Amino acid sequence: MLTSHRLRGWALPTPGGGKEGRGRVLVVGGGRTTPGGVLLAAEAALHAGAGKLQIATARSVAPGLALRIPESMTVGLPEDDDGELTPAGAETICELAEGCAAVVIGPGLSRVGVAEELLGRVVPDLDSSLVLDALGLAYLTAYPDGVAHLDGRSVLTPNTREIARTLGVPESEVEADTPHRVTDLARRTRAVVVSGTATSWIASPDGRRWRDESGTQGLGVSGSGDVKAGVIAGLLARGAEPAQAAAWATYAHGRAGERLAVRVGPTGFLARELLSEVPRVMAELSS
Repeated sequence: MLTSHRLRGWALPTPGGGKEGRGRVLVVGGGRTTPGGVLLAAEAALHAGAGKLQIATARSVAPGLALRIPESMTVGLPEDDDGELTPAGAETICELAEGCAAVVIGPGLSRVGVAEELLGRVVPDLDSSLVLDALGLAYLTAYPDGVAHLDGRSVLTPNTREIARTLGVPESEVEADTPHRVTDLARRTRAVVVSGTATSWIASPDGRRWRDESGTQGLGVSGSGDVKAGVIAGLLARGAEPAQAAAWATYAHGRAGERLAVRVGPTGFLARELLSEVPRVMAELSS
């Protein structure tokens, strides 16, 4: 089980002195009606210690996000009449990903078919650590070996429904034995997998598995998963290995929720309120 003592013995890499030494993160996703997921993941990456931030999102909302996150370089991607990303932006995403330490794809994407096609044009060309979140997982349903070329430098953050879809089993089977199915997915995809509700499970392709019971029911709120995905990416950018980034991010995310629950109540806090708590938790763990 993950504990503060165990994580202190698995210390994160010391952040570099400058922004270049702390790695660059690219966050891809969002649309005209769902820019918030990208915003949360992007800010979380910086709060976790990434040095530089790039955002690629729908052209109609890119200027607003650039103003909302002045620390970022934000690029608008082609969108359809409904404001959803289209596969035509794949080349731009690949260009932005060059030289990045970590790429997050998925927050705010709304259409499965588009996600599959867009990622099918992008992921095979990536050579950085990768976090697939939300509908980004649809790519692995279509291409089960789609992240194998990254040699374990991927982290997946599926819910039980997404695990079931990717493995081709009923969701009830995943709910009945989540740790086994998380481990199965990690082995099949050759990626680190993070999933769970009251209890979170983290599995690596080599069979290692960790249990985390931090957190509160208040974390079951819109945007909470986007924050966790961004924290994972920020830690990857700093040089953490994928399983370590997933473990630290999951524990810090859970403890941040517990702290907010004490101040606000078990429910009622917002995902964006986690952003300021996560670095405080990590700083205490690293002290």
